[in-house]
Formats: sequence, C-alpha cells, structure tokens
Amino acid sequence: MDRAAGFSAGRGKRAGVDWSDGLPRGGRIVRMDAPIPLYRCEDVRAFEARAMRHDGIDAYVLMTRAAAAAFARLKLDWPMARRLCVVCGRGNNGGDGLVFARLARMAGMQVVVVVGTEEAPAVEPAARAFAHWRECGGEEVCFRPGDALPEADVVVDALFGIGLSRLPEGVGAALIAAINAAGRPVLAIDVPSGLDADNGAAPGAAVKATRTVSFISHKRGLFTGRGRALAGPVELATLDVPVETRASQEPAAWLLDVNQLGRWLRPRRRDAHKGDHGRVLAIGGDHGYGGAIRLCVESALRCGAGLVTVATRESHVAPMLAARPEAMPHAVSDVASLRQLAAHAEVLAIGPGLGRSEWSQSLFHAAVALGLPSVIDADGLNLLAITQTRVPDAVLSPHPGEAARLLGTDVPTVERDRFGAAQALVERFDAVVVLKGAGSIVAAPGRVPVVIGAGNPGMATGGMGDVLTGTIAALRAQGLDAFDAACAGTLLHSAAADAAARDGGERGLLASDLFPHLRRLANP
Repeated sequence: MDRAAGFSAGRGKRAGVDWSDGLPRGGRIVRMDAPIPLYRCEDVRAFEARAMRHDGIDAYVLMTRAAAAAFARLKLDWPMARRLCVVCGRGNNGGDGLVFARLARMAGMQVVVVVGTEEAPAVEPAARAFAHWRECGGEEVCFRPGDALPEADVVVDALFGIGLSRLPEGVGAALIAAINAAGRPVLAIDVPSGLDADNGAAPGAAVKATRTVSFISHKRGLFTGRGRALAGPVELATLDVPVETRASQEPAAWLLDVNQLGRWLRPRRRDAHKGDHGRVLAIGGDHGYGGAIRLCVESALRCGAGLVTVATRESHVAPMLAARPEAMPHAVSDVASLRQLAAHAEVLAIGPGLGRSEWSQSLFHAAVALGLPSVIDADGLNLLAITQTRVPDAVLSPHPGEAARLLGTDVPTVERDRFGAAQALVERFDAVVVLKGAGSIVAAPGRVPVVIGAGNPGMATGGMGDVLTGTIAALRAQGLDAFDAACAGTLLHSAAADAAARDGGERGLLASDLFPHLRRLANP
C-alpha cells in the first residue's frame, strides 16, 4: 500500500521537514505555506520576557511596535477612516491603545480615548504610554455604564488583551457591550477583550472584532471555539522578536489550512490498482437511517478508497445499489455475517445511522472487538459512551454534545476548554480524537494537537459528520496512520465545505454538496 508521507507532531517534524518553518518571519501572515505554530498566553509572555532580557528589547519599544503594526493595519483596512474611538484599559493592552491613539492623532485623525476609570495606568510601560499621550495634547473620556461610545468610523479595542484573569464585570463588561452596540468596525489589539486566548472560550461578555492584530506569536484560542467568531481575520505582527526566541518553546498546537493537503495527498503510482488504495467496511444504517450510511460510503469512494463494502439493513441494499453502484452493500442481520465481511476489510467506519437497537449494539460490540483500524462517529460514539471501551487504533470524531456524553459532563464544560476536552478523550479512550466545531481540534496520544483552519457555519447541518467519517476512513485505508488520516481528513472535509459555500452560500449547504469538491481537493 502507498504510505503517503504524513505528519508527525512530537517535536513538530515529519519526513525530514521541520515544522518550525511555519514560524512567521514578517509582520503579516497572508497565507499559510507551512503549518503555523500556536501558543498559550504564558508562552507568549515568556517570549516577551526573553526578548527583553536576552535580546535587549525594551518593553516600551515592544509596545510602540505593537501599536504601529495595528495602526498600519487600520490604514489598510479602513483607509477613509478619520474618526477613531480607542477603548483603553489600565494594563499594557491599554498602553498599546494609548500609543495607537497618539500615532493616529499625529496622523491628523480625530481620536477619542475612552477609559473605564479616571486613574492613570500604574504599571510600566503603560504609564509611559499614558504620559506620552497627555504630552501630545490627548485627553480621555471616562465611560459610565449606560453611556454610548462617541461617534467614530472605527472602534479600537485595547481594553483587556491577554491579561484578563476573570470574567469581565462592572464597567469592563459595560464597555464591551458598548463596543458591540456601536455598530462600527472593531479592530482588536492582540485579542478581543473577554476572549480566553488559550482555549477559545468566552463565558462572559466579549468583544466581537472585525479584525484582530495579534503580537509576537499566534494564540491558540483565536482559532477555535468562540475565538473563530469573535476575532475575525487574525494578523500577526512579530514585533521583530527573533525567530530563535519564538522557536525556543514547543507549540501548544499547529494550525493547518488547505495549502497543507499536499503533505499527505501525494500523486498515485502509475501502476497502482484498487487493492493499493484500501478496503473500507462501513457499518450502519438501521431502519430509517439509510441516508447516513449512504453519505459515509459516498465520501469514502470520492476520497479514494479502493473498495467500500457496507454492512446495513436489508431494506437499504437496493436503494444504495441504485444510487451508487460502486458501493457493495450487504444485508447483515447477525454478528457472524459482519465478521465474514470484516475478514476482507482493512478499516472500519462505525456509526453513521447505526442507531441504538439490539441489532445496532450487537454490530457495534462485534466491530470494536475486531481491533481493526476504525473511525467511530454518531451512534457509534453514543454506544461507546456506555461501554467506555478503550479503542487504541481508532479515530473518534465527536461534536461537543457527543464529547460531553463520552466524558460524563456537559457541553458548556467541553466548550470552556476544547483543548482540555480533546485531551481528556484521548486519555480516556487511548484514541485519536477529532473534536468537531468551529476550529476543529485533532488530538492524539503523544502528539501536539492540530487546529483546522477551515470550515464554515454552513456545515451545521445533518449528514456532515457522516461525510467526515467516510473521508477519514478512506485516507486511513490509503496508508495514513490514525493521526495523519484524522488531520488530513478533517482538513479535506472542511476545505470542501468552504469550496461548496463559495459556490452557493453557507445557508442551505448540504452534506452531499461536498462530494465534487472532496474529489477535486483530494487530488492537489
């Protein structure tokens, strides 16, 4: 079988390619020619401290570089803007905002700085930024809850940044509400205020930004969960912190986009035959759920599996043959029949339309007991939540609700820490896990997690998970290991959904709309 060169997280290397080449070397990221390293806020603080200590970069110099990068972005995105409202907190994020305001004022713009307290910043370098703002004639407007922000072409959010240690409350929460109610474009400095930049959660009030300019290194929470909705497009300014400083810490995650598909989906040998591309057995389709297994089978075929056999109810055999004659459906009524089919399979896709009947449970238990490489989704996950069986050669692909059932918790708990939930699933089931949602996360034992930088809200519709199951199973059958198949399959699936959305819009997007795009993108 063709073993396509894949992805190895560990220290971020694969097949001789050092993933540290994904470290951005300029001020701005336009497209990802290599995976982008993502970090925790504590890592970024350490980079900043190291740059000041070892590289001789003054803290105020970093602040002025940050403000200059954000101001340059504002002029690119809103070149006609003349009136700015800059909302500043008392910390260093507020200091960034004050330097930004001074630069805008010096450029001839009308600038109103809004603060939540009349007290000046007490910490360096924000105190220095405040003094310089006052020296150039700047003044502040002290906000009171219930006030509206001054009229402006653009609102700049420099309220909390990564220094927020608790939920916004009082004046801070009211300021966030006023920013969101202003009805103007919002430029967030470093992170949208109220967003947990580590985990992508926003359990309290949070700014919805039109654009975010982040500093030094990308924060992982901006690319998953609520971060996807709140941050808008994210641009990185490295502030000229040396690459060596930023590369000194292993990333907390890697960000992938469609440009990385070629890492796994290599051209096929000219003398290949169908046996080289894997045999998938899809198990599911209880009474009334024939569509789910049909979608899974179609996606496995479109993504290149050599042979796809189906274990399903007898009533689904004829319709499936009529709709997709390349599939090989079999009526399976007992475990013995399933085992007979599985004897010729290399990968199992378990769960689409499986149901929870006695028939469903017997097939699920028998399939798991085979110990074959597997992709488990949908009702397969619901049954796994009951058995709590460890499945070391499986890929699990839960949405937050299924993840909550698997962990015995609730959806808000999962969404508050998506990375933590994914890792908890990995540890509990000894499996590769795809935690679906905005910025899907792929996690595995001993691997740095991956965030999928693709996908759109149109995917929130029935059948998308079934298509993903078939996609991952097909790539697993073609020789990728479980982690690589999960990364490549989830990326391929999300990129196909983006392509389909570009064709006709997000609203009304169907799972079956992905099929032509899956085939095209599977051949980069």
